[in-house]
Amino acid sequence: MQQYEMTFFWTAVACYGIAAFGYIFGLLARKEALFNCALSFVVVGLCGNAGAIAVRWFFGGVPPFIAISESLASGVLIAVLIFLIAQFVARNLEAAGVLVMPVCFVLLGWAGTMMKGYDGTLPAALQSTWLWTHIFAAATGFSAVLLAAAVGLLYLFKENKSGGLYENLPDLAALDELSYRCIAGGFVFLGLMIISGAFWSNQVKGSYWNWDPVEVWSLINWLVYGIYLHLRITMGWRNRRLALYALAAVAVMILSYWGIPFVSSNFHTGFRIEH
Repeated sequence: MQQYEMTFFWTAVACYGIAAFGYIFGLLARKEALFNCALSFVVVGLCGNAGAIAVRWFFGGVPPFIAISESLASGVLIAVLIFLIAQFVARNLEAAGVLVMPVCFVLLGWAGTMMKGYDGTLPAALQSTWLWTHIFAAATGFSAVLLAAAVGLLYLFKENKSGGLYENLPDLAALDELSYRCIAGGFVFLGLMIISGAFWSNQVKGSYWNWDPVEVWSLINWLVYGIYLHLRITMGWRNRRLALYALAAVAVMILSYWGIPFVSSNFHTGFRIEH
């Protein structure tokens, strides 16, 4: 059944790629019609993304986030879903796809280069109920801060341009507030990721913290967003500075989330790269 998974998967990659270009050109050309077209491809891509995960889970017999490629695919699914939900909750946020969809396209395409066949066995280290909380919190936290960065990018665009499509974006104060709320939510989920990961580690290794690179960078990312909240709430930072901060912070998170596992030799990495 791997052929069905591949069909779903690469359909999702193609649709996300088309959507990414649609959002980029729509923003540059100030054509809102391109956003509507891109949205259609996002929805089709989401269905393909979900279908590929479902097929792999059903026929593989194990949760679809064991290998790093599966972790990427699951994380992208949640990121796209949250992006779509945000468009219904907050008005005129379609342009946020200019960052969200290119990132999701690249990550899912990268996952496709690492996919392997079904193994059907679950390593002992992963047989824990804490795993589910850990994975969900990590993906949701990442999705929230990615959306925050996208909103921050829209802030920078609207601040420097006027007229046409940019007039339809939420005002600068609303964009600043929305980015802050997304990061506040992401901060909570990233904290939950660390806590659940600590309990999971204790079950597997007998200690809550082992100072391996993945744990350390997870803590660093959490602190980076904690500093963001401190700068806003205590120091009174607003607007452009925090928009730039959100963009830089999500870049660090992407590198550490999926880059560090390639240079780490501990169990946290091994089961994510090798299926």
